[in-house]
Amino acid sequence: MPVTARSRQCIVPPHILRAMLAQPELREAAATTLMGSSQMRERRAIFASLPMQNATGGLRRAIYDAKHKEELPGQLIWGETDPHPPADDAVRQAYDGLGATYKFYWEVFHRNSIDNRGMRLEASVHYGRNYQNAYWDGHEMVFGDGDGTVFLDFTGSLDVIGHELTHGVTGELSGLEYHNQPGALNESFSDVFGSLVKQYKLKQTASAADWLIGHGILGPTVKGKALRSMKDPGTAYDDPRLGGRDPQPGHMRDYVHLPDDQWDDFGGVHINSGIPNRAFYLAATNLGGYAYGDAGAIWYEALGTLQPQAQFADCAAATLQVAQAHFGAQHVAALKDAWQQVGVTAATGLASGARRSQGAGEPAGDSLEIHLQRLVTDLQNLVAALRQGVR
Repeated sequence: MPVTARSRQCIVPPHILRAMLAQPELREAAATTLMGSSQMRERRAIFASLPMQNATGGLRRAIYDAKHKEELPGQLIWGETDPHPPADDAVRQAYDGLGATYKFYWEVFHRNSIDNRGMRLEASVHYGRNYQNAYWDGHEMVFGDGDGTVFLDFTGSLDVIGHELTHGVTGELSGLEYHNQPGALNESFSDVFGSLVKQYKLKQTASAADWLIGHGILGPTVKGKALRSMKDPGTAYDDPRLGGRDPQPGHMRDYVHLPDDQWDDFGGVHINSGIPNRAFYLAATNLGGYAYGDAGAIWYEALGTLQPQAQFADCAAATLQVAQAHFGAQHVAALKDAWQQVGVTAATGLASGARRSQGAGEPAGDSLEIHLQRLVTDLQNLVAALRQGVR
């Protein structure tokens, strides 16, 4: 099932980029990134509607250099059969990150690439000038270099690469809608498996992992350690250039209610993902050992059972059902405790977490006219914010 057309799945959430618009020295880079993100959202909608043409097979990668332009994919720099790696650090880091993510999904879950059919993993580096983000566009990974002050090269964080590629996996397995609680779950599953990619690469136990998303991409003067903390949501950063203190909640009592539009991150999907993120951290540490073992297996199977409109309570129910079916009472108790600690009560009934297919009479997707209208609205919002920042 493809990712919904309204998706805007960048690693840096819009509330941070909006905060940067108000600062003259950061405004140009933030505006360029926001405009590029709006265009990317429509690009993903087109790719999501197309069947993949890649032949099945093992790990296959291709890295392109966008040469600071916004024309994708750019020049092919390194492919799977090329014998010598280039000197470009961004190219090597992207190549290695794609490989580590593929290896994780294959060796842990026997999943053959994003689509489970051996899809070639592609990435473009050096996208745009001072581009402050990284994203999966439905076809490839795209990495900006950052501005060197607030954000550094986005290829430098393995969990960021794992996070973005997992959006493709989520689109295939459940198609979680990208707004409000389903969207926060979409972001959370990417954080969960992005962190597990890094933990698997480093062979870290749940207790030894840092549980940070985006560690290594913040500039040296930024007061923070990452974009998000799964262990302690709300503690990843506290810097005026990023909008102040990290706004992520770790409990339902602090759930942040925002308008369901792109400007407000479709109901705060990057913010409220802190709640299911902490639930996974607690479940993994309750179970002990490697988080990519039992806890990861439960979350992966549960993802495949969720319907596109699933709420936090549905996700809790799905994970408990998987734990009961495959592991038993001890695991169920560990998961119940984790969800209770974040204030989520599992929905009752098997149907609550069951995946459903598109029924008769349901729309198959948005029209090109709707995509263009959304793009115009995004640009109007950006212009209004720029004018406000200049005052």
